[in-house]
Amino acid sequence: MSLFLCQVKQRSRTDGQELPMKASPAAYIKDFSDPVYKEIAVTNGHINRMTRDELRTKLAELHLETRGVKDVLRKRLKNYYKKQKLTQTLLIKPECSDTYYDYICVIDFEATCEENNPPEYLHEIIEFPIALVNTRTLEIEDTFQEYVRPELKPKLTEFCTKLTGITQDMVDKAGSFPDVLQQVVGWMREKELGTKCRYAVLTDGSWDMSKFLNVQCHLSSIEYPQFAKKWINIRKSYGNFYKVPRTQTKLASMLEKLGMKYEGRPHCGLDDSRNIARIAIRMLQDGCELRVNEGLQAGQLMNVPNSSPLESAPPPYSSWQKI
Repeated sequence: MSLFLCQVKQRSRTDGQELPMKASPAAYIKDFSDPVYKEIAVTNGHINRMTRDELRTKLAELHLETRGVKDVLRKRLKNYYKKQKLTQTLLIKPECSDTYYDYICVIDFEATCEENNPPEYLHEIIEFPIALVNTRTLEIEDTFQEYVRPELKPKLTEFCTKLTGITQDMVDKAGSFPDVLQQVVGWMREKELGTKCRYAVLTDGSWDMSKFLNVQCHLSSIEYPQFAKKWINIRKSYGNFYKVPRTQTKLASMLEKLGMKYEGRPHCGLDDSRNIARIAIRMLQDGCELRVNEGLQAGQLMNVPNSSPLESAPPPYSSWQKI
């Protein structure tokens, strides 16, 4: 059976150095005629007949997470046995990770708002948070947070402050969006993202990049950052992986179905990012291959199909040019 090598190379886009890349289990050529797939199907059928208590008992025996609704527990157990059987038959290599990326940057902006936003309302970013997930340790390794001074409507509404917890004094003391974006790039470069480490941006839905960041860059007359041109929409990934409708992929619903509770203050950008990161970590633990599924092309939202080649986001650069 033909297999891809676990380690491949990709040329860096900025300095010509080679960035080591790895193939995930999904990258292997699958020969479904192999008897192991019949074994997996039989195991899945048995798991489908198990009660929630039986699922929890078996997961506990395997030292796996036992929290979550029945569908989540079922998916977790199926993926455990699938990976185990494929590893035993050498259809995947044990050292190959369930994710292609070394790091995932979880970003959840907070923006200006009114209680009843008119259709033409232009949101300005007022908080730029990042939770950096290490996909090897499955931990939030570091965080970034800066507030942003709005310029179009510098005065925050009472509703906005109550919703986000961001006060007028916080934004008055903050830098402009281009200045904060410079800080973001510097922080990402310190982490060697895109040079020594593969990474991707992850968001809770499409709006953070396609709406908030896109509009903000136009308002600030700067180029849209290349590192955010494609991202992982965790709502899509979650719905596809756990087979739930899109109506059940809001942050609170995802946490609830995974048996988790929100930690922190809702609508604090950094706390939201941390909780989204916790969901991403649990999905990786359950065997989900998180991969880029959305992007911007000519300023328009586009879907990125699973058939697209896996690649790291490019190294961030700091020379923001006026349009």
